[in-house]
Amino acid sequence: MAAPTPLVQSRSIGGLTVHAIQAGGQKLDGGAMFGVVPKPLWERRIPADARNRIPLGMRCLLVEHPSGLVLVDTGAGNKESQKFYDIYGIENRGAGGRTALEDGLAQLGVRPEDVGLVISTHLHFDHAGGNTFRDESGQVRATFPKARYVVQRGEYDYATHTNERTAASYFPHNFVPLNEAGVLDFVEGEREIVRGIRVMPTPGHVPFHQSVVIESEGETGIFLGDVIPTAAHLPLPWIMGYDVEPLVTLESKRTLLARVEKEQWLVIFEHDATVAWGRVQHDGKAYSLG
Repeated sequence: MAAPTPLVQSRSIGGLTVHAIQAGGQKLDGGAMFGVVPKPLWERRIPADARNRIPLGMRCLLVEHPSGLVLVDTGAGNKESQKFYDIYGIENRGAGGRTALEDGLAQLGVRPEDVGLVISTHLHFDHAGGNTFRDESGQVRATFPKARYVVQRGEYDYATHTNERTAASYFPHNFVPLNEAGVLDFVEGEREIVRGIRVMPTPGHVPFHQSVVIESEGETGIFLGDVIPTAAHLPLPWIMGYDVEPLVTLESKRTLLARVEKEQWLVIFEHDATVAWGRVQHDGKAYSLG
């Protein structure tokens, strides 16, 4: 039996220390996760359970930056019903009523009030659910009370104007209270947020999805979000059925992977249950981890 994935894994990117925090487990339908790829192919990489679900993670990234602590994505949070968590196979409970993300931060000696910046790749519930919490009075408040929150302006507009397909992934209580409190900062396109940390549009999963690039002392890493959710999704046509614009995802992957392979960026996976990061190679046919 494989050893359980550590709650926190740490490494350096140049002069910056980054911590991958596993903010809980998730199980989703394998067919939905791999779109048009036949099951006999994807199941060789990630076997499914009796309900055709595959194990996934909800990895968040904490960066120790000279300007303060930067957190990328926040997992599913704890505001939804147990029935909801059962449907999506979400296991995000920490100790003493905390979330797994809060446990991971505590393991690093970090309190919610120590985080100065939160960047959302996008606002789906499994990436932005931990942005807010419900206090004892039932009011929804920012989980990180001293932080500014950053998201693409187009993503916020998209998340607040849903349709029959997208409404199941966007819950206003994960982000609208932040805007109402005046702590949500909007960016448009590629933008440096703090020195050495910038957001890069990688659309397709949703139109305004962004990945987060970290650069320091000649080294580069990229937190991929949902453009390439797991290491099994590195081959170009292996694209989630959840993506609203899969052909746009294909072009995002084509451009991104050519660059990260050539320049040997560290790639960081959000949803891989076991692999936090690695470097990409191309064997003349497909991309994989080296």
